[in-house]
Amino acid sequence: MVQEYEKITDFRANVLPMKDKLFRLAQRITLDRQEAEDITQETLIRIWEQRDLWHQIENMEAYALTICRRLALDYVKKVQLKAEKERDVAEYQRSMADDNNEGDDRMEAVRTLMDQLPEVQRTVMLLRDIEGYRYDEIADMTSLTETQVKVYLHRARTRVKEALTGRPM
Repeated sequence: MVQEYEKITDFRANVLPMKDKLFRLAQRITLDRQEAEDITQETLIRIWEQRDLWHQIENMEAYALTICRRLALDYVKKVQLKAEKERDVAEYQRSMADDNNEGDDRMEAVRTLMDQLPEVQRTVMLLRDIEGYRYDEIADMTSLTETQVKVYLHRARTRVKEALTGRPM
């Protein structure tokens, strides 16, 4: 009990007077007052938790400043990694939005081109590629044979593809 009281007295006399210096160091590194306060508090806690090893420490101030500096640098690294991750996520979302817009533009172009197809080709392409019907179902709906459905679909796709790419197939 007497030893613990001595440790408390030592802490009050040798460590607590450094708290302002620790705070200034942490604030210079983090540029964040709240975080500097937290780092100062964490530094004091870590020093207290190592009280049984104090006799091995030659320079308590250097020891305390080292702990504080490392905690502050860890915080800065964590903030930078978080900012990097947020940047990466934002960039990914932007690229996805660009891709979606590109896809939307492309779909609009396909729809416009489909509107210019002959009626039978447009109907077959709409039923197959947009609605997802099978060849036999399209044949029944349009009174065509399955072979005719495939031929009209091929011709429609070819015309749309040629118009999109700008080169004949």
